[in-house]
Amino acid sequence: MALDKIGIAKRIAQELKDGWYVNLGIGIPTLVANYIPEGIEVEGAMEVSQNGDIANWKIPGKMVKGMGGAMDLVASADNIIVAMMHSNKAGESKILKTCTLPLTGVGCVKKVVTELAVLEIKDGKFYLIERAPGVSVEEIISKTEGELVVPENVPEMVL
Repeated sequence: MALDKIGIAKRIAQELKDGWYVNLGIGIPTLVANYIPEGIEVEGAMEVSQNGDIANWKIPGKMVKGMGGAMDLVASADNIIVAMMHSNKAGESKILKTCTLPLTGVGCVKKVVTELAVLEIKDGKFYLIERAPGVSVEEIISKTEGELVVPENVPEMVL
């Protein structure tokens, strides 16, 4: 069974480490703050939405300490994780060979978490790391346009 947006947020929260500085963008990423594991404290950031509103994220035990736009983030971040849906409403892959949207930064994303899988990006390829509970490797392959490297054993996510 594919994850919903909350499931994606829960899985991304597992990536966070104590003391990290985290900038959560608008959409699915804002949900991540609700699922930060016990004992993990992260610094939060403010994000400016497309209409100019400022959203303040309060992350457990911390107040918002900074502000940054997308270009600031990709220029200085070591670990960018994208939260997105694997396919569009027509069922077409959003995990593409080449990005068709304007790019803020090139080659900066390290992982992608979708409703179907966790993918690591290395050398222009997507490496299948985990699959959502009940989702088959075959389904992920069929819904991924970009070059996908599939190991012999792909574990299910534990949420």
